[in-house]
Amino acid sequence: MSYFATDEREKAKLRDYTSPEGRGDLYRYNQKENRTVLEVLADFPSVQMPFEWLVQLTPPLKKRAFSISSSPLVHPNQIHLTVSVVSWLTPWKRTRHGLCSTWLAGLSPNEDDHLIPCWIRRGSLPRPRPSVPLLLIGPGTGCAPFRAFVEERAAQSVADPTVAPVLFFFGCRNQESDFLYKDFWLKHAQGQGGVLSHEKVGGFFTAFSRDQPRKVYVQDKIKEQGARVLDMLCSESFKAAIYVAGSSTGMPADVTAALEEVLCQEGGVPREDASGWLKD
Repeated sequence: MSYFATDEREKAKLRDYTSPEGRGDLYRYNQKENRTVLEVLADFPSVQMPFEWLVQLTPPLKKRAFSISSSPLVHPNQIHLTVSVVSWLTPWKRTRHGLCSTWLAGLSPNEDDHLIPCWIRRGSLPRPRPSVPLLLIGPGTGCAPFRAFVEERAAQSVADPTVAPVLFFFGCRNQESDFLYKDFWLKHAQGQGGVLSHEKVGGFFTAFSRDQPRKVYVQDKIKEQGARVLDMLCSESFKAAIYVAGSSTGMPADVTAALEEVLCQEGGVPREDASGWLKD
């Protein structure tokens, strides 16, 4: 851009951004504010970059992957997605919107002329066998694949009442605003014979982190239900599979630590053995 700038002040500013001394300024201007290519060009109007250069330098948009949150057994001709509409404030108090989620949210379901390019690929969570008990941990939109799991298992249990039980730990900030699929989970947890019900040796546990003075997370609920978790993981009749989905920051490590603590406190497993046991 500095090469094509005709205004000397703009040229100097752009060169300063690319210098070692200007690296911090560039980070605050660009990355912290999530500026788009068009916004940067608007801030430096004297830059007359040839279109051929622009399209070569601008990276293509990345595909956005979502977990399928419906069972093909229950909805054979549909795919359900759980999409959180992304919106945030930058350090300079500018509102930014997620590109794909905002576009999807703006579509009208009553119009049939929308062409949505999509691809289906094999996910990272292997499909569980009906005979394997499930320990599911999915805060926020991490619950998406587990909605599919519970739907599938509920349909399977109609034909086979011996389908294995499910324990599900769901977490979000506020019950009133963030409790995704509330009626769905409660139907399967409180209804007679529901796959998340105590009658089926299942369970549904929630952690609303901001609804009380002390923050409560899914890992806290796992420790609270340590005896049930241990029974599902270690009893001869169960030997459950553990699935964790959601944030890739600190949550998976915190959940792993909580499960290790359950093995140590409830099961008497030495700390050094608990980590290896979980990995196995």
